[in-house]
Amino acid sequence: MSDMNQDSRFSNSKHLKRDWSLFTGWLIPGIGVKRWIGLIFLGTTLLGVGTGIYLLDVYRTAPDTWWLPAISVASLRFLPRLLRVIIFGGFGLAIIAIGIRELNRTLVKPFLNPGEKMIDALRTHRQRGRGPKIVALGGGHGLASLLRGLKIYSHNITAVVTVADDGGSSGRLRQELGIPPPGDIRNCLAALSNDEALLTQLFQYRFPGVGSGLDGHSFGNLFISAMAEVTGSFEKAVAESGRVLAVKGDVLPATLHDVRLVADVMVPYGVGEFRIKGESQIPKTNGKVKHVWLEPNNPPAFPQAIQAILAADLIVIGPGSLYTSIIPSLLVPDIAQAIKASKALKVFVCNVATETGETNGFSCNDHIRAIEEHVEHKLFELTVTNNHYGRKLPEPTEWVFLDPDLENERSIYATDLVDDLYPWRHDSQKLAQAIMDLFQDRTGPLVE
Repeated sequence: MSDMNQDSRFSNSKHLKRDWSLFTGWLIPGIGVKRWIGLIFLGTTLLGVGTGIYLLDVYRTAPDTWWLPAISVASLRFLPRLLRVIIFGGFGLAIIAIGIRELNRTLVKPFLNPGEKMIDALRTHRQRGRGPKIVALGGGHGLASLLRGLKIYSHNITAVVTVADDGGSSGRLRQELGIPPPGDIRNCLAALSNDEALLTQLFQYRFPGVGSGLDGHSFGNLFISAMAEVTGSFEKAVAESGRVLAVKGDVLPATLHDVRLVADVMVPYGVGEFRIKGESQIPKTNGKVKHVWLEPNNPPAFPQAIQAILAADLIVIGPGSLYTSIIPSLLVPDIAQAIKASKALKVFVCNVATETGETNGFSCNDHIRAIEEHVEHKLFELTVTNNHYGRKLPEPTEWVFLDPDLENERSIYATDLVDDLYPWRHDSQKLAQAIMDLFQDRTGPLVE
């Protein structure tokens, strides 16, 4: 029997500690709650003072009737005044706290994930809302993977996406509807949303090849295209799609102009070269890419992208396909000039592995040199690269190795960035953690 009593006391102690931690959680600095609790308390106090003055006046001026003794008992006049203040004040605070808690639960419950505590959701939202302003540039799955990791640290993220894609579903919609390719933008929207949400899975769903006009199209691409028709512009369609997916951040095209990627490619084992038009055709060649450019030349940048770059605290270039995702976004002249003028920390993320048809045999230095040859000046001050080569890669993919002397020439941060399941890709969490550690080293700890 004594063991049962001891277990009962232990259980009650645990519940008391849990309830106390829930109460004190609202007093943690930075979640923006204490100021409003204080305002409610002040208003309630003033209301109580006014009510007390009125009751005191009634008590002193009313004729001697039967209910005056009842009021005297209800006001605990038989107790010392200080004790009465403590009793009524304690009951008042408890009632206010319960009311605020239940009201907040009612209002916030529709927006909480299953099993998520309201205080934890509020704290996370406040911390990420005060996170650094981050701009990530590129395209493809590399950029989406980066965004998936960075969204844990900040809601102030802007993805500036290349619009040179002309293959697959995006290429078909671009040709038939005359809109910028939505594929990379769709991937970024999905990466910045809640990955567990059914709506995101629906946005990424790709119709199977069934012989109809929908085969190969993703639902998200069709949705953005339809939204462009409804809203009257592609940029509004992207913004509205972001609201549908509850995206915290912005996804912007590098330019709204209809641009095509062109490449000069060296013939394998020969001295000649040939020209390829179209982003989707470049990786299919067996040659070595010498140079890429956009047609028409010098397309104007999307103005909001320039504003985001100039206001950024951190700019991340890559990872992604070097010649078909990273460099095309930098070939928009205003984009490259804005990056150069920005006061942000500028980081280049080198690919983990080579990409067939684009970067066969490339080292980390080859990636850096290719970017700087195309933009004709140095854009970034720090390079993040992988140094974990423990897994065997499927042929013909190879590791992108760090050049022995590169660390003497440039600022390099090398660490394990490999995805354990897909070693030729970056791990989103490892990459984001490395970048944010570097950012904190420069600017100090993130605001809590």
